[in-house]
Amino acid sequence: MNYQIIPMTIAHLDQVAELEKICFPGDPWSRRLIEEALACENTVSLLALAEDGGVLGYLFFTAVLDEGSVDNIAVRPEARRQGIASALLDAFRRYGQEHGLDSLFLDVRPSNREALALYEKLGYREVGRRKNYYLVPKEDAMIMKLELTSCI
Repeated sequence: MNYQIIPMTIAHLDQVAELEKICFPGDPWSRRLIEEALACENTVSLLALAEDGGVLGYLFFTAVLDEGSVDNIAVRPEARRQGIASALLDAFRRYGQEHGLDSLFLDVRPSNREALALYEKLGYREVGRRKNYYLVPKEDAMIMKLELTSCI
């Protein structure tokens, strides 16, 4: 599958909002929240764009001081296991290294075994839990961290 990782723009908003509903049917980000994230100066919004212009996946992350944190990541179900999430997270890591960040963080449901395996493969390690963080369905969040100083 051919795709490129590019900065998200307002032109992608409808496709991203649609994909959000597909990937997170119980508690999706609203179109307005996605639009606000696009406008936020501390948030970086990337997406994987197919050759036909279709959005295959996206990543929102925030960088503050010396840390970066994934706010949201999703990949279209039929495009999973093809390296898209890895490519988005690699772009996040490169951004962190280029901007002098020390650590990257993300949250994941303990029940999301596929995502958890990917994050561990990329070097993220559990550093804590957020009790009842996810609401639909209710579940803790594992806080995972990647030390960028160990990636150089």
